[in-house]
Amino acid sequence: MNAVASPISLRRVHLLLAVQSLVVILLSINRLSRLTLGHVADNEFLRWVDLNNMLILPLISVTAFYLLKKQLEYDTVARNRLNHLLVSSAFVIGVYLLGAGYGDHEITNYLHVRFCNSSAAVENILCRIIIFNDDEFSHWVFFAGFVLINGSMMLIQTLFPHHGLKTKWDVSLLVVNGLVIGLAIFANLAFERIGVDLYIVAMLMALALGLLKRYGGQPLLIYYGVGYSFGFVATVIFKAGS
Repeated sequence: MNAVASPISLRRVHLLLAVQSLVVILLSINRLSRLTLGHVADNEFLRWVDLNNMLILPLISVTAFYLLKKQLEYDTVARNRLNHLLVSSAFVIGVYLLGAGYGDHEITNYLHVRFCNSSAAVENILCRIIIFNDDEFSHWVFFAGFVLINGSMMLIQTLFPHHGLKTKWDVSLLVVNGLVIGLAIFANLAFERIGVDLYIVAMLMALALGLLKRYGGQPLLIYYGVGYSFGFVATVIFKAGS
């Protein structure tokens, strides 16, 4: 572990995590409410829910992730090591896959709901292609990007550990932002059929808790450990009782 004092400003870390909290709240409202079901333009090429999910909200989230990554990477020899290059490359690949997954899913989900949402539609080859992209392929691409981005952020924290003091206020803010992520996970998974998404959450929870055990209470590890643990446990308990 590098002994150089970390110049990381936890104030900026809290701010960028708060941006992520705001994004997941807006994503949940956008996805679960009927407020954004109107069409974007007269030609009805997309609904606002699709446009928001595909372009506006993910762009804000990825930008906040990038700024957080740069905030964590203080000037030390770790910046020039191969493991940092590999983790940074994984982050970039994750951003691309996340965007590709969102793009494929939002377009095909709109077409699926509008034109292929009947038992007769599944006999149409075009609808079968649309449904497969909506329900299968886009999910796998999205989750690959999601895992790479969030996993690489946790690993970046271990490569550039925070050696400064964490106040009770700092820990409280990390827990609160983590709980917002956990609540968003619960809101999006608890009322649907269990699929690969819950296993993805479990995998990221295991990674966060494993890194917490090895590296201690690093800021992002606390954040991810709280968020994914709460989201996973709350969803499993709800599913078991319903």
